[in-house]
Amino acid sequence: MQSDEVILMFFYKHTRQIKNTGDGIKSAQIKMILPYLFIAPTVAMGRGVFTNEPIAKDTVIEIAPVIVMGGADRQKIDETLLHDYIFEWGEGKNECCMALGYVPIYNHSYLSNCEYEMDFAAQTITITTMREINAGEELFINYNGDWNDDKLVWFDTL
Repeated sequence: MQSDEVILMFFYKHTRQIKNTGDGIKSAQIKMILPYLFIAPTVAMGRGVFTNEPIAKDTVIEIAPVIVMGGADRQKIDETLLHDYIFEWGEGKNECCMALGYVPIYNHSYLSNCEYEMDFAAQTITITTMREINAGEELFINYNGDWNDDKLVWFDTL
């Protein structure tokens, strides 16, 4: 299966908005970030992602494409501020990626209200709510991967 087909299958699974343009080309119309999400200052963490509308549990709120980089690039990035914004990538975690969209702005919480899922074939990270979210609430992910993983992260937390 070609990577374009994998991506279209992924989008179809999550949006049901794939259409055939008649010339053999399929197009996906997808909202990569839900329109009621926004970035705003936080009290203690710089910036964060918030919602101005309630969100139901198990809602996909963002599907972000990623830029995948190899081990040599990872070593260079680890020496910069961008180190705190990249994700380990690949089955062997020997690559890294920079997610586009709002993904790098979600703050960490051990009691996160969202979870992220990496799709290596489609080269995307999907953010899904783990519980109902209230309007005005900040959205958090757990940087360990699983929304309820309490393993210590590499920085001091609040």
